[in-house]
Amino acid sequence: SRWTGSISSVTVWGSLFPVLFLTVAGWFWFDSTLYIESWNPSETPFFSAVSESVTLTLWAFLGFESAAVNMDAIENPQRDVPRATFFGTLAVAVVYIASTNVMAGIVPNLDLLHSNAPFGLTFAVLFGGTVGKIVMAMMVVSCMGALLCWQFTLAQVFKSSAQSGVFPKIFGRLSKQGVPVNGTLILLVLQSLLALMTTDEYLFAQFERLVNLAVVTNVVPYLYCCLAAPTLLRAAGLPIKQIRWMRGISALALAYSMYAIYAAGLGAIRGAVIVLFIGYLLYRGTVARRPERVQYSLPAWK
Repeated sequence: SRWTGSISSVTVWGSLFPVLFLTVAGWFWFDSTLYIESWNPSETPFFSAVSESVTLTLWAFLGFESAAVNMDAIENPQRDVPRATFFGTLAVAVVYIASTNVMAGIVPNLDLLHSNAPFGLTFAVLFGGTVGKIVMAMMVVSCMGALLCWQFTLAQVFKSSAQSGVFPKIFGRLSKQGVPVNGTLILLVLQSLLALMTTDEYLFAQFERLVNLAVVTNVVPYLYCCLAAPTLLRAAGLPIKQIRWMRGISALALAYSMYAIYAAGLGAIRGAVIVLFIGYLLYRGTVARRPERVQYSLPAWK
């Protein structure tokens, strides 16, 4: 975990630097006329436009629970996990909204639409092709670091689930360095197979298919969390005012999550049902054989 954090803390600047640069300085080249022309050029109805964009928007925020699932590797999780989750999500929202909107006022909409690297294209328009290629290379390095960090996060999730008794034991086995190597390798194989199964002539089509599937499968646990949050907080002894406040937020999050599943489309829902059913079979096969291994615990609050 230490090496993963160190590597990702360096590689993340490959994307942060160009994105933050556009967020702060990109407005110098911003053309309001071009931006207005790029605003819904196909004149798609509001509800349809929101439905088409909600999954991609939610995809940008998938993983905001990473701090929570990595709490075993954090020195002071009770203090740092809530802060990292809230401020990390807020920062991502501000940066994403600002950077993507400023690009729409610099590069014509059709060019952004047909580009596989919109940030690189934007820098190429501003400073030339060489700079654009450098930015694209920086983005690739950043993606490699983010993938490494995400693989560690997923392995941690499965490790914790296995140690709690609700997932196959192989995912809970650790190396001498305390790393769930077996779980990481299994994940790598499954992810590679999924990538091969969804290949498409157009990279964006494959990306969109995987995004929709990922959103639906990730939103389902969010639904359960929305339903369980007030009960968990009440069991943890929080004041009734905080519980009522959380109940209202949970209701809004529940409605949004249901809408995101609807917007992902029937294809993604069918794929997610298959994935969730396989997960249910693994859960039942694990818990039914050794129910005494299951460990339940509530979070500690101050």
